[in-house]
Amino acid sequence: MPHTPALEIAVQDPAGVRVAGAVGAVRVELAQGLALGGLTPSPATLELCLAVAADAGVEVHVLVRPRAGGFHYDAEELAVTELDVRRAVAAGAHGVVIGALDGAGALDLQAMARLRDAAGGASVTLHRAIDVSADPLVTLAAARSLGLRRVLTSGGASTAAEGIDTLRALVAAAEGEIEIMAGSGVDAASAPALVDTGVDALHFSAKRTVRGDSGVRMGSAADGIGGYEVTDLATAQSVKDALSR
Repeated sequence: MPHTPALEIAVQDPAGVRVAGAVGAVRVELAQGLALGGLTPSPATLELCLAVAADAGVEVHVLVRPRAGGFHYDAEELAVTELDVRRAVAAGAHGVVIGALDGAGALDLQAMARLRDAAGGASVTLHRAIDVSADPLVTLAAARSLGLRRVLTSGGASTAAEGIDTLRALVAAAEGEIEIMAGSGVDAASAPALVDTGVDALHFSAKRTVRGDSGVRMGSAADGIGGYEVTDLATAQSVKDALSR
């Protein structure tokens, strides 16, 4: 039988969850601020998305990231992250997506164990912090030792298609003990080649930019106001269709 990876879509709202359900994705990664790489979503967003997901048959995994930028966190940032993990799971999230590195660029084992424990029995995914770590294969081994469920990775490259050789190496090193999910720039064109690496899942945002037209004034007063991104059904379906060809 051909290998068919699971689909995970990065979404920001209930509409995105509906799109994920419509194309048969098994789960969503729920975040806000995807243009910033993703940040922790609001409690209200999570509540509404969980309600939609129950009807759509989709799991909701919450990205817990306290700020944009790198993944080396101070004590207060880790405290915020730990509390957000606990609250997301208590609200009904099926899992959390986390990542923390130490000052040398290695996985911060103490911080990760703390966040893993905060998640209780919920699924824990290491996000693309692995791709900026000192050695993705060493980081994978550390994630595996912590008992994490999966890693989201581009193979250390800007896009998963560019990191395809490292993705193959990660799949081999995982030995079926931890899932490898390819993400970053995944689209209908790159999906078939990524499947051939043996990854367990594909992660993509299927985003489309909507032009902002709520105001008439231009200039400095409009700084930061413009288009916004939504999850596009046709784009998501194109990835699904590429896997069946």
